[in-house]
Amino acid sequence: MSSVCQVTGRKPGYGKRVSHSHKRTSRRWDPNIQSRRYWLPSEGRWIRLRVSAKGIKTIDKRGIEAVVAQLRAEGVRV
Repeated sequence: MSSVCQVTGRKPGYGKRVSHSHKRTSRRWDPNIQSRRYWLPSEGRWIRLRVSAKGIKTIDKRGIEAVVAQLRAEGVRV
């Protein structure tokens, strides 16, 4: 499953791991993705979102209804 936040769109970052001998190998920084259930009062049902820690803070600040409305405007099926 892809590690992309449904709210913020955060994706893994790519770069190089540098050893003591300065040999470089590829690595990636994964975002802190959590699978969370949220209650939608307007529809009377639970929805499940894959969100990053930053996405959870965004939902706490703006509210789940506003975030779901924005996701639907972008064409995401929720």
